[in-house]
Amino acid sequence: MQLYSTKHSVPNVSFEEAVFKGLPADNGLYMPTEIPQLPQSFWDSIEEKTFQEVAFAIAEALIGDEIPSADLKEIIDDAVNFEAPAVKVKEQYYCLELFHGPSLAFKDFGARFMSRIMSYFLKKEGREINILVATSGDTGSAVAQGFLGADNISVTILYPSGKVSPNQEKQLTTLGQNITALEIDGVFDDCQALVKQAFLDKELNEAMNLSSANSINIARLVPQSFYYAWTYAQLKKEGKPIVFCVPSGNFGNICGGMIVRNMGMPVEKFVVATNANDIVPAYLETGEFNPKPSIATISNAMDVGNPSNFPRFLALNGEEYSKVTEQVLGTRYTDEETKVAIKEVYEKEGYLMCPHTAVAYLGLRDYFKETGSQANGVFLSTAHPAKFQEVVSEIIGKEVELPEKLAELDKREKVALPMGTDFEGFKKYLLERAKA
Repeated sequence: MQLYSTKHSVPNVSFEEAVFKGLPADNGLYMPTEIPQLPQSFWDSIEEKTFQEVAFAIAEALIGDEIPSADLKEIIDDAVNFEAPAVKVKEQYYCLELFHGPSLAFKDFGARFMSRIMSYFLKKEGREINILVATSGDTGSAVAQGFLGADNISVTILYPSGKVSPNQEKQLTTLGQNITALEIDGVFDDCQALVKQAFLDKELNEAMNLSSANSINIARLVPQSFYYAWTYAQLKKEGKPIVFCVPSGNFGNICGGMIVRNMGMPVEKFVVATNANDIVPAYLETGEFNPKPSIATISNAMDVGNPSNFPRFLALNGEEYSKVTEQVLGTRYTDEETKVAIKEVYEKEGYLMCPHTAVAYLGLRDYFKETGSQANGVFLSTAHPAKFQEVVSEIIGKEVELPEKLAELDKREKVALPMGTDFEGFKKYLLERAKA
């Protein structure tokens, strides 16, 4: 697997090199030079395969030349050891539940796969790495769980103070071992900026072997394609086209779907649904990409004012505005609309959604209203509603029961180091740690 930078000004690299570099030196994003087509026989018989078999076929096609098949299969079987069911909510509407992993969020797929890929390469070479992660919510907890106890890997997680849910915060600040949490006095974009600047800082990179586990890392992107193909496998027997509606912040999740579409999976349309941070829907309407400061909402993992995966989003759609708009529709929703959707679906269908899931439901609903499509609609549920217990409980008027995994966190003590948004202060902290 060879990868290029979306800025096209540095040499191509191998998958292993891209995984550990995180970002190219020109501050672009790594993308495969070629996305291979899977044979038609794979799609014709996909409903006969297990989730792990589907995931392995995709991973092998993309990166199999760098990891022997037996080793890659072992990595897949260990990383993808929980389900992703497409649950029928009502006629035409299916919810793809991506919250059955250890942190109860879709980012478990990427974090678990990436940690095992990194461990595989590190074990071969006897190296150590330091992972820096900025999180707007679920990335931090998924990475913390996915990398907890991993040999030769230290993880530092930056999160915006007061802008993640209490359950999310507990998931990333209570584990200890090789996981360190930094509570940044700012918004997610400040956290992301600190991480990006660290990767471009020569002194830091000479002192520490830095890597990223954010959605900017190619090892996080690859496994996000697995569950789109698995959804197709689950619904194929109905013989109807599929529309995917994806709640979107950094736009890594939707790129996973576009990868597998480019590998041959039939898709009627992708709908990207955002909250008030509507930079990409605005681009789809006007052709202009105008990043702006993020706005705080109840769907906080999507509070992103400058989506870092946007270059990949364009690359996977031919880089041409007309091609992008042909494949993708954009929508946005207010907090009030999100709350109404959570309440209505719970009362009418008995199905409970987190705020991010509700945004995706609304996008799918409006797509059907506008187009009259008879396709099966799949809206992605990126987190268990209990991760947003306070918000969701208030909306439905009753307490959301905590799963055992979250209930246990209440007994643990938060451990996080407060820090400002000044890069020099962040750099000083990292250099002191490197010397320790």
